[in-house]
Amino acid sequence: MNTIWIVMPILIALMFLLGTELNKDSFVNVARNPKAVIIGITGQIILLPLIAFHLAWLLGMPPVYFLGLMLIACCPGGSSSNVFSMLAKGDVALSVTLTAVSSVITLFTLPAIMELASHFVSHKVGVAIELPVGKLLIQNIVLLFIPLLAGFLFRRFCPAKATKTSKFLGKAAFPALMILALLFFLQYTEEIFANLGQVGIACILLIMASMLCSSLLSRAGKLKEAARRTIVIEVGMQNAAQAIAIATSPFIFNNGEMAIPAIIYALMMNIILLLYVVKVKYYR
Repeated sequence: MNTIWIVMPILIALMFLLGTELNKDSFVNVARNPKAVIIGITGQIILLPLIAFHLAWLLGMPPVYFLGLMLIACCPGGSSSNVFSMLAKGDVALSVTLTAVSSVITLFTLPAIMELASHFVSHKVGVAIELPVGKLLIQNIVLLFIPLLAGFLFRRFCPAKATKTSKFLGKAAFPALMILALLFFLQYTEEIFANLGQVGIACILLIMASMLCSSLLSRAGKLKEAARRTIVIEVGMQNAAQAIAIATSPFIFNNGEMAIPAIIYALMMNIILLLYVVKVKYYR
């Protein structure tokens, strides 16, 4: 069973949900607080892939997991980051803005960075690994940008219905992702356990390092505490569904094993960021 046919509707629903959460304030927030947006996007688009690359290289990860780790690092922020930001008493408007902006920017940065990573791995192992950049860009536009735009327009012209739809999708999103993770785990149980040590360590180090670096970057930018919390969460929480969709897509990599880092990352990021939320909320 190719999980892409399960991932696709979940990913489309998540991006539509994000679109329904956007309003004019989301865009005004960019002009009103450009420094926070720039710092958040820098952590998301530049720091995270750089950290992932060096971790994968230092740990000597096999090509399929090297690219899998890079893939999850190149994806935009996950929609759950908005909920985590709210629980951590962060800047929810900034979180929604960063998730939306990173979702659009990574339409173009993800193919570019993954092409470089593919060339590096190909040179390292002496086997050509082709990345169909054009197909990847088209798939991202269809699965990400169009649902995001549709959700935004739905809220713009049908605000009452959009609010009800957003509440329903918000409640259904997490269980749907957990079902996806379970199905994927059952399909690749042997491979996951065989590589849980190395991939698990890589994912934990990636999350912790990205949170630390984004926190330091936010402090250097002298951002308010709420904005700092939001950026830490936003950079640490990735769109695992998108990474799985790209890895398992018959038009891109068509490789279920490449999605294993995304599955493990999704589990670890929820645990680590939940602990972070508890810390900042109750142990300040």
